[in-house]
Amino acid sequence: MGGACSATIETTNSWPGGFQSTATVRAGSAPVDGWTVKWTWPGGQTISSLWSGTHTVSGPAVTVRNAPYNGSIEAGSSTTFGFTADGAAATPTATCTSP
Repeated sequence: MGGACSATIETTNSWPGGFQSTATVRAGSAPVDGWTVKWTWPGGQTISSLWSGTHTVSGPAVTVRNAPYNGSIEAGSSTTFGFTADGAAATPTATCTSP
């Protein structure tokens, strides 16, 4: 069973019609063994590529699950994944769950 986790998204670069972001997944006071990060785009953005995770999309809702090599996070530590997206730069509020 995993511990609690949190996630934040930060836009690291933008250009006309697209942007790049880094998401940080943090473990709380207990280790995390597998994580899922979810958010909803505010204005029609779409992911064009994503690394260090696997993603699925349902309309504006995005779900990212850990890659095989970054699912375990020690208590108080973090890992990251990144993506590029089409559309206006956005930094949606993300939620994190751990099984």
